[in-house]
This record gives sequence, C-alpha cells and structure tokens, in this order.
Amino acid sequence: MREKTTARKRILIYGINYAPELTGIGKYTGEMCAWLASQGHDVNVVTAHPYYPDWEIHPVHKGKWWTKEILDEVTVHRCPLYVPKEVTSVKRIIHEFSFLLGIFPVWLMFLFQRRFDVVLCISPPFHIAFLPLIYAKIRGVRFVNHIQDLQVDAAKDLGMITNRHFLRIMFAMEKVIFDRGTQVSTISEGMQRKIREKGIDNAKVILFPNWVDSRIIRPLRPELSLRKAFGIGYQDKVILYSGNLGEKQGLEIIIEVAHLFADRPDIHFVISGSGGGRNKLMKMVDEAGLANVKFYPLQPSENLSALLSMADVHLVLQKKGASDLVMPSKLTGILAAAGCAIVSALPGTTLYNVISLHRMGILVEPENAAALVRGIETALTEDINILRKNARKYALKYLAKNTIIGNFERTLLTSA
Repeated sequence: MREKTTARKRILIYGINYAPELTGIGKYTGEMCAWLASQGHDVNVVTAHPYYPDWEIHPVHKGKWWTKEILDEVTVHRCPLYVPKEVTSVKRIIHEFSFLLGIFPVWLMFLFQRRFDVVLCISPPFHIAFLPLIYAKIRGVRFVNHIQDLQVDAAKDLGMITNRHFLRIMFAMEKVIFDRGTQVSTISEGMQRKIREKGIDNAKVILFPNWVDSRIIRPLRPELSLRKAFGIGYQDKVILYSGNLGEKQGLEIIIEVAHLFADRPDIHFVISGSGGGRNKLMKMVDEAGLANVKFYPLQPSENLSALLSMADVHLVLQKKGASDLVMPSKLTGILAAAGCAIVSALPGTTLYNVISLHRMGILVEPENAAALVRGIETALTEDINILRKNARKYALKYLAKNTIIGNFERTLLTSA
C-alpha cells in the first residue's frame, strides 16, 4: 500500500463521464478521483448523471437536475444534460453542448468560493475545457487537459463530421485550449506525437496511460469463469468482444466473420456490452440467422475477471481511421487477465508497436475479415501460452494502478 502524500491539495475535475459507469472514460476518471481522495486530497468532480454506454440515464438518476453526492470520499456535482435515444453526429454535438450549459451554474458557484489548487479537465468532449480553463486563468491556478480520445481528429478521419468549415473551427478551438493550458496529458505515445504535431510545446505534453488493478483483474480457472452461467461448455471455444459497441471499432466485421464459422457449433462469438451500435449488430445477427453469436449485458466490475477468463480469444478492434486517435481501454483488463487478444492495428501505431514488441497478442489488419479469420484460426490451433504469459507480465510491469496514478499525482502537484 502506497503511503499518503504529505502535500494535501484541493483538486477540481471536470468530465462528462464518471463512476458508476462501468466502461471507458467514466471508469478511469472515477478510479483516479477515488485514488486521489484516498491520498488525502480534497477532490471535487463536476460531471453528468451516468448514462454511458447505454445512452440512457441510469434509473436512480432519472428526473434529477443539479445534485451533489459523496462517492468514495469524492464530492461529486452532477449536472443535467440531453441524452439522445438514437446517437447521430448532430445529436451527439447537441448532447455535449447541453452538458456545457449544465455545468455553467456549478462553474459560477466555484468561481466565488475558496480557490482550488489544480483544475483538471477530461476530454472528450474537448470543448468543455473552456470553462475550467477560464476558471484557472481567473484564479491563477494550474490547468491540465487530459486527452482520452483526440475527438476532433477522430470525427474527421472516421467521416463522422464532413463539414470542412466546422472542422476548422473545432481544430482552432482545440488549439486554443492546448496553447493556454499549463499541460496536456494523454494515454499513449502515438497520441502524444499527434498533439505535438499540432504545434504544442513538447515540454507541455505528458504521458498518463490508463491502468489496471492486477490484484482484482487476474486469470481464473475455467470453472470460475462465466462459462457455466452463459451455458457454454468448458471444451468449447469462446471468441469474446467486451466493451462499448460504438462507431470507432467497426464491429460489423464480427458478424461477417461469425458467419464463416457457422458450421462450427463448438465456437461461440460472445458480445458483452452496450452502446449505440448494439441494436444494429443484433439485427444483423437475426437477419443472417446466426446461432453462434450471443449478446450479453455489460458485466459489473465484480464479474469482470470471470468474464475475461471465459475467453479463448479476445477481440480488440478499431477502424483504420482511428489509428493513434484513440486507445482501446478494454485492453488493460485483457492483459491483466492473461488473455490472448487479436488486435486490429496499423503498423507504426502505438498499439501495433506495443503488441509486437512485447509479443502479447495477434496483430491483424483493421477492417479485413480474411485477416481476422486467420488470426482466430491461429489462436485456436497454435500454442498461445507465451502470448498469455507475456500479457500478464506486461500488465504487472507497466500498468500498475498505484504507480501510474501516483506519477500523475506528482505532476499535478508540481508548482500547484
């Protein structure tokens, strides 16, 4: 157990996603804030009512406006926002700007209260950083912008936004935030490089990768996994995709590949998760009449080891356009569980280089069904124990939660 730091600070954090969301940015932000509070810091969070990845406000939060609660010693200020039932590019923009409006009264309240020592903003959405940045400038405090996804680049490269004028405006807004802030942190070396390529001073861009608690997420014997609960035999083969069912992954390829294994009743494709693309994927399965693809809800955190340990193969999929713009957060858990991951990544990207260097997965070309089939056949027929061992070894050495957040804590407190 790490000793508590002697420097107690007041830390203010803005982000649209937060605990108890089970996946993605909310999960990591919640864990980070709880860790900082456990070290004795006074941590306040301004966030939305939980809605992700289902895109529906959690039942206990429905109908609420501005609320305050204490969660894991963190003071959490929740603000209302618009959550669309069907996620489109236009509706997502409205959704994010509605949150910007929702946080304004809380921002104004903090402006006239006791000064915070450090302000941290979690992106995406990138534009919510303007209010905390203005607070930091008015009150003369440190401002750190933490980038989980390069949202504007991804929207452009994935074709989610095509209006060039609008894209130029968003890139200009992003540049202002990067330039005026004290530091910019992000989760991979590739994303660091892309931020520097925007003309941001090298010294300002720091690495703050996602982490995993390897004491909680660990390899389990098959009989302790969810195979029995899901009705899957211990001798059968499970190909698992777990996490957000969104636009950046290109998950339609799973259904295409599952069709090619339809004559193998011992091979099961399991999709565990929620998101805007879930209904589309289920419809594709129904129309194809596939019996080898099963959908399950996103599992609670206490079941995560059991879920991950049921898989012979894990799928970590991205579209080509998402290369080095996002990093799949699900990978940390897979590595800690000693899973064999088939990873779609382009050569030269951070994800490709890390998997290749440490020999802890099978790399395939993104958006290539034939390559994915070959990767699955390799994983099911060859000895992959060395990949599993290397995965767990990497998680223990490089993804330790206390080390990663502890290093970032020291960065936050420097000159604060």
